[in-house]
Amino acid sequence: MNKIEATLKMKCPRCHEGDLFTTKNHFSWQKLTKMHENCPKCNLRYERESGFFYGAMYISSIINMVFFVAATIAYYVYFDERVDWRIYIWSYVLFTVLITPFIYRLSRSIWLEIFNDYKPQIE
Repeated sequence: MNKIEATLKMKCPRCHEGDLFTTKNHFSWQKLTKMHENCPKCNLRYERESGFFYGAMYISSIINMVFFVAATIAYYVYFDERVDWRIYIWSYVLFTVLITPFIYRLSRSIWLEIFNDYKPQIE
C-alpha cells in the first residue's frame, strides 16, 4: 500500500495497517472525532503533543478551497445563465455540509502523513 492509498484509507502513516479512527463510518456522529491514541499495529502515538492536530485545519481549508474553486468554475462553464446563482450557492453549502466529516478525517490523515515516515515492521 502506498502513501496516498494509506492516507485515503486513513491508515497509520508508519505501518499503513492500523486504523486512525475507531470507526470507519464517517457519519457516526458520536464517534466522528474518536481516534485511537496509538496505532493498534505498530503502537505509533498519533497525537505527538497537545494541539498537534490544529495544523490539520489548514489542510481542511485547502481541500475546501479546491472544491469551491472547482465547483465555481464548473458552474460558470456549464450552468452560467441556465441556473440561478442562489441555487448554486445553496447546493454548494449542502455539498460542504455532507462532505465535512470526510474532510475532517482526511485532513488529519494527511497531517499525520506529513510528519511521519513509512517504516514497515519486519518480522
